[in-house]
Amino acid sequence: MEEVRGSIPLSSTRRTCQEFPFLRGSSSVGQTWLMSDHVRLEIDGAVAVVTMAKPPHNLLNGAFIDQLIQAFESAADAGGRAILLRSDMKHFSAGADVDRFGSEEGRSQDAAAVLERLEGVPLPTIAAVHGLALGGGFEVALACDFIICGASARLGLVEATLGLMPLLGGVQRVVDRAGASRGKEIAMFARRHDPVLLEKWGIVNVVVEDDELENAALSWARQLATGPNVSYAAIKRLAAITTSNGVRAADAVQDEAAKPVWASEDLQTGMTAYSETGPGTAIFQGR
Repeated sequence: MEEVRGSIPLSSTRRTCQEFPFLRGSSSVGQTWLMSDHVRLEIDGAVAVVTMAKPPHNLLNGAFIDQLIQAFESAADAGGRAILLRSDMKHFSAGADVDRFGSEEGRSQDAAAVLERLEGVPLPTIAAVHGLALGGGFEVALACDFIICGASARLGLVEATLGLMPLLGGVQRVVDRAGASRGKEIAMFARRHDPVLLEKWGIVNVVVEDDELENAALSWARQLATGPNVSYAAIKRLAAITTSNGVRAADAVQDEAAKPVWASEDLQTGMTAYSETGPGTAIFQGR
């Protein structure tokens, strides 16, 4: 795999399940809720596991993206309270299917709307990245709330090597996570980056050993799936407004965003549990 200039030794920052007890868990997946040509939606407890399976490398085209959006937007109806996005292929996604550019199959809805729809799902979302996540594949991961990577993964916005630019909104999202200077570096140099470096830059949340990735990501998802979903939706909304319009804009709608939280069953459950059995003991129902 290609190494990136300025990378740091993986052993110095790589984290393991032993360091994070909540990373431990089984990787079994339960009922299949939705299956399309290249995307599966399965329910594991309260986790909606969305699996990309488009041989050989999950190359993106319009139909594939539409199926991915459908799976995300169906997750709550299927009983999911958190979404885990993963791949069954050798790579997470090696980018766009360039052979289909300009074809009916290659076209989809407005490009900017793709990531917005993935981000707009009110459930917490996690991308579990192994192998390559390049171009549009990296952009899809960036649409998730959290990115967990296997140590040997490589991620990058590589469109500039074709004389192109990221078309789904990747530039904006790496700038949002890492700042303008790093964002331009990622998009203009078009390198394949070590996930440890991207963790250092604030783009990736956690890097684990490759053989721990599935359990680590599923365990994060399970923890989120037992949380207060009304609160999570409000947090996501305020974070999105802050990103788009700034802190003052988010301040202006905070009271409105909090109204469903104040009215939620989970808040009452949390307050009761706090007074009777102590903090961190509430069993939330996601409503």
